[in-house]
Amino acid sequence: MLKDKVTELLNQALEENQSLFLIDFKMSSDNKIKVTLDGDNGVTLKDCMAVSRTIEHNLDREEHDFALEVESAGATTPLVMPRQYKKNIGRILEVRSQDSNFEGKLTAATEDSITLEWKAREPKPVGKGKVTVQKKQEIAISDIQEAKVVLKF
Repeated sequence: MLKDKVTELLNQALEENQSLFLIDFKMSSDNKIKVTLDGDNGVTLKDCMAVSRTIEHNLDREEHDFALEVESAGATTPLVMPRQYKKNIGRILEVRSQDSNFEGKLTAATEDSITLEWKAREPKPVGKGKVTVQKKQEIAISDIQEAKVVLKF
């Protein structure tokens, strides 16, 4: 009963700000509600507060005892939705797929796949030494086990 009401209020809050989208929603048996959001332009504290207020102000504390936590997806949180890949085009990703691992610049993203590009040193076809080559790999989103943005300082 309470979960249905929270889901309805959460959907209402996300309709009000369509640049936000839901990453995770959990509700424990003791009514601890945890909502994780992401946004096409990032998520601000005001965004989290607005979603929290929409949910909290429309639930009766006399009727339900609950704890509510609304947070943004962290910088090191794995990407889980195609919409997250699109907002991270141009950034370096570390991607673990079923077959291998890749680290490269995200250059394209669709609903079904992503494209990574990187430079690699390979032996020259003729003679000694190495040459730098541009690599490109298209990876189906369904094959990705984990993808994270690489933060470099």
